[in-house]
Amino acid sequence: MESQKIIAIVGRNGSGKTKYVDQLRKDLSSSKVRYIAFCDTYGTATDRAYYLQLRWNQHDIDKETPCVGEMIQRAYDMLGDDTPERRQLLQDLISLFEFEPLLDKYTISLSSGELRKFQLIKTLLAQPGILILDNPFIGLDAQTREQLNQLLPVLVHQQHMTIYLVVARKENVPAYVDDIIWITPQDEFLAPHHHLDDARREAIRTLHQEQQATAGEVVSFHDVSIRYGERTILKDVNWTIREGECWALSGQNGSGKSTLLSLICADNPQAYACDIRLFGKQRGSGETIWDIKRRIGYVSPEMHRSYQHNIPAIQVVASGLKDTVGLYTRTNEAEREQCRWWMRIFGIDAMEQRPFLQLSSGEQRLVLLARAFVKAPQLLILDEPLHGLDSQNRQLVKDIIQTYSELPGKTLIMVTHYEEELPECFTLRKQLIKQQ
Repeated sequence: MESQKIIAIVGRNGSGKTKYVDQLRKDLSSSKVRYIAFCDTYGTATDRAYYLQLRWNQHDIDKETPCVGEMIQRAYDMLGDDTPERRQLLQDLISLFEFEPLLDKYTISLSSGELRKFQLIKTLLAQPGILILDNPFIGLDAQTREQLNQLLPVLVHQQHMTIYLVVARKENVPAYVDDIIWITPQDEFLAPHHHLDDARREAIRTLHQEQQATAGEVVSFHDVSIRYGERTILKDVNWTIREGECWALSGQNGSGKSTLLSLICADNPQAYACDIRLFGKQRGSGETIWDIKRRIGYVSPEMHRSYQHNIPAIQVVASGLKDTVGLYTRTNEAEREQCRWWMRIFGIDAMEQRPFLQLSSGEQRLVLLARAFVKAPQLLILDEPLHGLDSQNRQLVKDIIQTYSELPGKTLIMVTHYEEELPECFTLRKQLIKQQ
């Protein structure tokens, strides 16, 4: 095997990239090989506990739980000798990823992008000879993607390392790669994007046409601030979202986007101490969490990570009707047909009975998107919805979002770190500034 190279492994969703990498790891079996999967389903106990109430109830964290800095130090101690060169590497990595302010945080409070940086730091401390990065650029803001792009060629030459980058989109193949391994044939992978066909577009347009839009407020924040211990996550946020509006929510990794959305989705208990109105009612005025969730569809990287239920894909979609993670109640035939209808819209109807955890990460994301849309919610919250999707599926989902936004009375919020991912309906912008 030649050393000091960067090799891209590219292929569409479900093309077999993961199987190829699994075999590659067996062939390269060595203590000097490190692998990080930056998909949204990691599978460890720590990640399963990451989502929902545990993330937002940080006062319940055991005081003996190590913070980020302690975990990085443990990784440093375990992965090599304490030398001036390794100490310098540690400091360089912490500085590169701007992790100094995060060293006293718990990993459970890291944003999706910060969690990826954390994984990278720990892995790079091992100074591997071969590093396999699966979807390394997803979930990272533009600044961090640029930092990573600058770092990888440096690592190859300074650390005498071979790096494999596993990607699903041609846009994520860096110009500096030395070789490309095509899992999907090159001409198919580079083919023009496929748009939503007219039949499915028209089917969405006829959905609930009898619903008439009103000029009511869907979300209202007044001077909302969120703190965890000494750390301010959100400060004096004012934001009003009216019915029928489409908002693009942006900000650096760690700026509080997921925290803000958790206040809307009724997952964050601090909402009751804030001046927040949802669907015209003050939070804490008597409505239940389920009253709120009934009107909201939601998908996010954290939700994807929480789904460790190896149930048929249609049951995952059906859980969106019940607002649960996993499906704990039976569905009737009308509800199952409703799920099939949305699976056909997303082009995944053939996966109906396939176990969720046996799907590729991109296929799982399409299933979770169908789950978010399945009850045709009044408010649709899409937190990085195109994570891990190949170029063709990204265009399909963009078209579905755009068509859905044109229905009467539908309100949308979308988070993305890629400007080109936003459908044209997102004409309103809200940017969060990372608190120091």
